[in-house]
Amino acid sequence: MIGRMRTDLDPDELGARRFYRLLTASVVPRPIAWVSTRSAAGVDNLAPHSFFTVACVDPPMVQFTSVGVKDSLRNVRATGEFVVCLASEPLFEQVNATATDFPAGVSEFAEVGLTPEPSAVVAPPRVAESPVALECRLERALELGDSTVVIGRVVHAAVSTDALDGDPHEGGLPAIGKLRPLARLGRDEWSTLGEVLRITRIRWDDWPGHFRRPE
Repeated sequence: MIGRMRTDLDPDELGARRFYRLLTASVVPRPIAWVSTRSAAGVDNLAPHSFFTVACVDPPMVQFTSVGVKDSLRNVRATGEFVVCLASEPLFEQVNATATDFPAGVSEFAEVGLTPEPSAVVAPPRVAESPVALECRLERALELGDSTVVIGRVVHAAVSTDALDGDPHEGGLPAIGKLRPLARLGRDEWSTLGEVLRITRIRWDDWPGHFRRPE
């Protein structure tokens, strides 16, 4: 067990870059939004963003953060569309390679050997090799300091049939063991699925010692 002695750190004293590295080594693991966009000139772009989560349930929305202004953000602002593809373990090297600072006129799909698959609703392509793709339209872009939180409404989802444990219309869901998602850690570290723990949430009525009023 890690000891209880603490090292106190002030963001202003440590400096933005060092504190950023501390944050990314502490907020772990982080899911990856593998974001596909298309520029106004028609060039397809693909880049991983590890500040990513679900933003809203109804209507369904997801969000990713662009640290600085990168091609993903420029393209989303220009076209209002993007696709979030699942970054899976078999695609580890390709996901990392798409983080390379290719020039804006170069498509990562071609450079790293991925297959662009036509989306159903939006213009940017999906990654054919990825088991899940969430097609999104821009809901809003919120500027925070040196970063921009991009919130997109999910207008279509495409899931590999082989990754599903049943019909989604009847409650079937993607099986985590088949998705094999990647996650980011600190430094140059990544993580794979590892051990999966399962536990049921405890209802207040079932909490030990909860006083139950008579019926």
